[in-house]
Amino acid sequence: MPELKANEIEHLVRAAIEARDQAYAPHSHFYVGAALLIASGEIVAGCNVENASYSLSLCAERGAVVTAVAQGHRKWRGIAIASVGGVSPCGACRQFLAEFGLDLPVIMVDVIDGSRRVRQLAQLLPDAFDGSSLPIHD
Repeated sequence: MPELKANEIEHLVRAAIEARDQAYAPHSHFYVGAALLIASGEIVAGCNVENASYSLSLCAERGAVVTAVAQGHRKWRGIAIASVGGVSPCGACRQFLAEFGLDLPVIMVDVIDGSRRVRQLAQLLPDAFDGSSLPIHD
């Protein structure tokens, strides 16, 4: 996977921050935006959408993935996630992203001070459960 260029990272981060502005988080007040850089160079964004029944809430990362897949995109070059504190994706989102490959750069952005951390998804989800973990069906 080729490394992301500085201008690609900036566009991705900006898109994640803009997506965060659309988040629906009336219960936790923890707003998150995510943006995927598609192989074609297009950016697909998502935001968290909460529900009073927390288990039915949707994280920003999974929102971006679902939108990308619905548009026919299965290959991504990176993802940026924007939040207060620059949090890492939750375990469910790590697994959800891993379905499409572990070589994805994950850029975690703190919207307060602008600091960033970059990790490969494989670093965030070592020994990932994937298709090879499933028994072969005849």
